[in-house]
Amino acid sequence: MRTLILLALVGLGAQLVDGSLGMAYGVTSTTLLLAIGTNPAAASATVHLAEIGTTLASGASHWRFGNVDWKVVAKIGIPGAIGAFAGATFLSSLSTEVAGPVMSVILLALGLYVLLRFTVQGLPTRSDKPLRKRFLAPLGLVAGFFDATGGGGWGPVGTPAILASGRLEPRKVIGSIDTSEFLVAVAASVGFFVGLSGEGIDFTWVLALLIGGLIAAPIAAWLVRLVPPRILGSLVGGVIVLTNSRTLLNSDWIAASDAVKIPVYVVIWLGWAAAVAWSVRAHRNAAALEPAPEKAQEPEADSVSA
Repeated sequence: MRTLILLALVGLGAQLVDGSLGMAYGVTSTTLLLAIGTNPAAASATVHLAEIGTTLASGASHWRFGNVDWKVVAKIGIPGAIGAFAGATFLSSLSTEVAGPVMSVILLALGLYVLLRFTVQGLPTRSDKPLRKRFLAPLGLVAGFFDATGGGGWGPVGTPAILASGRLEPRKVIGSIDTSEFLVAVAASVGFFVGLSGEGIDFTWVLALLIGGLIAAPIAAWLVRLVPPRILGSLVGGVIVLTNSRTLLNSDWIAASDAVKIPVYVVIWLGWAAAVAWSVRAHRNAAALEPAPEKAQEPEADSVSA
């Protein structure tokens, strides 16, 4: 029972972050399952089964609050499902030891770009041109593959790439990524059932993660609608930089000692806090310069001659 309560709390916290920032549900949940001894394929399968329910609830909540671009969902979700099925089916024979650090380098670069662009410039100037299928389709294929093989990756790959394009406001990027993840979760789950035949999957754990995620989904969709885009962009950029810096420092490429990692983390945290504070200040200054809405004046009463 203690484990189930912990899993429910993890599902709640992970979905709250994922629904607000467009990433981290799979990474957080899978990390916990691996820590308690679950094999990688079963851990990823458990998380993706829970995500079928959490992404459906999250997508409905984001749609309710106007955070979804359905054209983007279709263009990235279908290729993402194909990539997820392939990644889930061949997880046991695929190695992500090399692919993980390479992807972390790419994500770190995108995270720095998003963090600096939103902090310094605010909301990117959006083009009238839509996000094209030739950009979204390969992105979805890669993100879906890494999501299934790594137990998470749909948000960390898809969210920064679309944010960096500057063609969709942050809340709609997050809402569309969360909604399209439903297709990825379904395809990955089917792939795991083909590859594992259901072995190693604890459906009680799936239910616990699902309950926590369902509670958090509408709260996160409401929260992302209230956070100003400039601040949200700085928050997302910081999450990407911190997450992928940690992956690289712990990888075989670097294998940094604690004496190296601690100062790096301190610098990242201080820089991230300063960026968010700058964005908050800039947002407040911009809001103060906006003209106040004019109040309708009541017609003066006609004067009556004595």
